[in-house]
Amino acid sequence: MPLCLAAGALVTSLLAGSLTLSWQHSIEKILWEEDWRLVGQSLVIEAARIRGAGAGMEPPAGAEFRAGAWHYVPPLPPLPALRLTHSSYVPPYTICVAQDCRPIDAWLPGLPAEAVVELLPCITAKSSTH
Repeated sequence: MPLCLAAGALVTSLLAGSLTLSWQHSIEKILWEEDWRLVGQSLVIEAARIRGAGAGMEPPAGAEFRAGAWHYVPPLPPLPALRLTHSSYVPPYTICVAQDCRPIDAWLPGLPAEAVVELLPCITAKSSTH
């Protein structure tokens, strides 16, 4: 089952069960990246990277610095969905699927400038939009 992006009536399949989500910190302008995978009907975070440090962005205990980033695995339980706020005030999230990296609004054409986007299993997205 693939992952989907949904915002209101807009739904698109990413045609993959794993992805890298990245964004730039709104104040420090430092890149954050997270690798997510679909396991059953839950999203599981496999790894995260912070490409620097700054106010409120200290690397967590146990993080390792290599290849220009702090690497760690956040202690998150499996999640039914991720909620992402798309805003005109910050650069959009970027989603990479099999080396195809695009801003979230390119994956979800017609996305309004201000929206809440959910990343979730496609079966859940399809049933919640009808």
